[in-house]
Amino acid sequence: MEFGKVTTPQLAEIDYTLPPDAAITTSVLGRAKISKPLQVYVGCASWAQKVWKGNIYPPKTKDADFLQEYAKQFNMIELNTTHYRMYDSAAISKWRDKASANPDFKFCPKVNQLISHLKKLKGTDELTTSFLESMLAFEEKLGPIFLQVSDSYLPKNFPEFRAYLESLPRDLPFFAELRHREWFSHTENRDNAFELMERLNVGAIITDTAGRRDVVHMTLTTPHAFVRFVGNALHPTDYLRIDEWVTRIKQWTNAGLQSLYFGMHQSDEMASPILCDYLIQRLNQELSLNIARPQFLQAANKLF
Repeated sequence: MEFGKVTTPQLAEIDYTLPPDAAITTSVLGRAKISKPLQVYVGCASWAQKVWKGNIYPPKTKDADFLQEYAKQFNMIELNTTHYRMYDSAAISKWRDKASANPDFKFCPKVNQLISHLKKLKGTDELTTSFLESMLAFEEKLGPIFLQVSDSYLPKNFPEFRAYLESLPRDLPFFAELRHREWFSHTENRDNAFELMERLNVGAIITDTAGRRDVVHMTLTTPHAFVRFVGNALHPTDYLRIDEWVTRIKQWTNAGLQSLYFGMHQSDEMASPILCDYLIQRLNQELSLNIARPQFLQAANKLF
């Protein structure tokens, strides 16, 4: 993910302290009913990583078996491929079956770009219906569906944004990600968007990337969190940022957080499983959880 990318010398100059929780977050978590332990899903943005062969995939893994191996290591995938291509139910069913060995596995599909970027949410009823009907083929393995509007999508488009969110079915979990700076630099824009999401029970994605600290908005509009973390090839600041997140997730859990989806992005994909493992270790330690860790074939591949 190139969004918010900075040069390596700049990384050490950035303040990665997570901002205080938004007022909506405190309110939403305060009303949440805790009925079971926190559900945690950690994973990457793609299973098709040849560099993982001999690392977390067996050395001779065929491309067709990558997803099968991926689902043995992680319990979620941030499914960005659905953003770039419309898949039919048959293709989705094949993916679901390849992940069948992990009963807890969740696919988190990204809304197709025809809907979100090209048509900018206008006149997309038929496209959205077609997209969602295909996603239903994931059945019990369907996790949150996330809508990302483009970096150029301005607050002046709020009426269309509102109409689109209001049109979505209420029986499916949705998250939305905003990116343009004006959503965050003006209080009215920010409040309009997040209050709408809270009213409609649509989650707010938090994207943590070095060069755009404004999108680390710390607003939960539902008692469920979805974090898209953009690391920098295991630069020391990656670990400091993960430690910050573990502290905040622990606070949210004590306040009423019900589930966490954490998608890992790295400029070097060899680093993604390693930082996922570090996150899982820290969450297990701090929250007394038992999240399964990825299993590395060679200890030398673990760099911490």
